[in-house]
Amino acid sequence: MAESWQGMTTRGHFHRATTTLTMPLRVVLDVDLVSPKETMAEASAVPPQAKGSWMSFVKKSLASFNGDLSSMTAPPFILSTTSLTEYSSYWAEHPPVFVAPAGEQDAQKRAMLVLKWFLTTLKQQYSSRSEKLGSEKKPLNPFLGELFLGKWQDDAGETTLVSEQVSHHPPVTAYCINNNAHGVRLQGYNAQKASFKTRIDVRQVGHALLRLDKFDEEYLITLPSLHIEGLLTGSPYVELNHHTLIQSSSGFTAKIDYSGKGWLSGKKNSFTAAIYRNGQEKSPIYTVDGQWTSDFVIRDAKSKTTVSSWSHKAEKTTPLTVAPLSEQDDLETRRAWGKTAAALQKGDMNLASQEKTIIEERQRAQRKREAVETREWDRIFFRRTENYDRLKALAMKIGEGVEADKTNGVWEYSDAKAQKAVKPYREGVMPVGKSA
Repeated sequence: MAESWQGMTTRGHFHRATTTLTMPLRVVLDVDLVSPKETMAEASAVPPQAKGSWMSFVKKSLASFNGDLSSMTAPPFILSTTSLTEYSSYWAEHPPVFVAPAGEQDAQKRAMLVLKWFLTTLKQQYSSRSEKLGSEKKPLNPFLGELFLGKWQDDAGETTLVSEQVSHHPPVTAYCINNNAHGVRLQGYNAQKASFKTRIDVRQVGHALLRLDKFDEEYLITLPSLHIEGLLTGSPYVELNHHTLIQSSSGFTAKIDYSGKGWLSGKKNSFTAAIYRNGQEKSPIYTVDGQWTSDFVIRDAKSKTTVSSWSHKAEKTTPLTVAPLSEQDDLETRRAWGKTAAALQKGDMNLASQEKTIIEERQRAQRKREAVETREWDRIFFRRTENYDRLKALAMKIGEGVEADKTNGVWEYSDAKAQKAVKPYREGVMPVGKSA
C-alpha cells in the first residue's frame, strides 16, 4: 500500500483544584444527549453538588470571554479519565461497516457505503460515550508523542488503530486505521479552533482520507464545525453545523447538511444528505435523512425506495482491544495517564492535579532540551509530508484547502516508521517520573 497521500486564564474556585481547558475534537465537554421530553431535573448532566460552580463558570468565565478559547481554567468535575488520543477509535467501532465498500464492485454503490459508514461514526465522535446521564467530561489533553494503540477483531478480521499526538502547538492528533485483509485504510489528522460569543463554537481543521486498495480509490472527508447547546440549563449537548463533504477519486460527491432542533419543531442532531456525480448536486443518486445520534434511512433518489438504513440501538459496537497496562509503553495513553485517571476516579482532585502537573512539567523540560539541542521530537508512526498532490486535488474539487499552516504540517502514516517501531519507543524518555 502506498504511503503518500496526502488567552484568558481565570482563577476558578471550584472545589480545591483547577485544570487547563483546551478545546478537543468533541469540544469542551464529553456530554450526554437528552431527549426533548426529559425535564431539566432529569436531563441535568452536571452533578447537583456542582451546579453552583458550573453556573459560575459559564456566566463569569465563559460569558465574559470573547475570542479563541485556546486555554482557560475549568472546574475539575468536568475532567474525564480518557485522553483525546483515544477518540480516534470512534471512526471504526463497526468494522464490518468500515470495510463494506471494499466488497462492492459498483463505484456508485461504494460511494453510498462510504457515506453510510461515515454517518455511523458521528454519534460516538460527537456525543457521549456513555448512555447514562451526568457524564459530561473534558478529555485529558495529550502530550506530544502520546500514543494510543489497539485493534478490533470480528467478522471483518483484524482492524488496527494507531493514534499519535504529532503536535503540541497547535495540538494535533494523527491516526491510522487499517484492515489489511480487505485493503481498507483510513488516515487523518485534526486540530481545533474554539471561540465563545453567545455559545461555544468549534471549527475543526484537518481531513480524513479513506483508501480502498482494490480499486485504487480514495475518499476525502472534511470535518464538521460544531457548537455546544444547553450550557445555561446544565444539560449541554453537541450540535453539528453547516455540512460535511466526502469527495471520491471516482467522481462522486456526498454532502451532509446538519440541522439542530428549532424553537417550535425539529429534532436534535438531524441531518439530510445526498450523493451525486461531481458538479451535479441538483441530480442526486441517493438521499439520506435522520438523526446522527439515532436512526437514518438511505433512499434511491428517483424511486424513493429504501436502499439501506441504520439504527444505533439495534447495532452493537465491536470492543477495541488494547494491551494490558503492564505491557504498554510509557508513552501509551492509559499507562502514562494511569495515576491521574485513578485519582479522578477516586474524586481526589488535588492528587489528580498533582499527577497531571508532573506530566506537564516533564513535557516542558523535554521541549527545553530539544530547543537547546536544536532538534525536534521525532514522531514514531507519522511524518510530515510535502507529497500530498492527490489530497490537494480532491480538496480542490470541493473548494477546500489543506491549511497545513494550521496543523503544523500535513501528516501521514509511515509504513517505514511503523516497521521500525519497537518498544520501548523512546528509551530513557518517560512522561512521568525520572529519566531512565
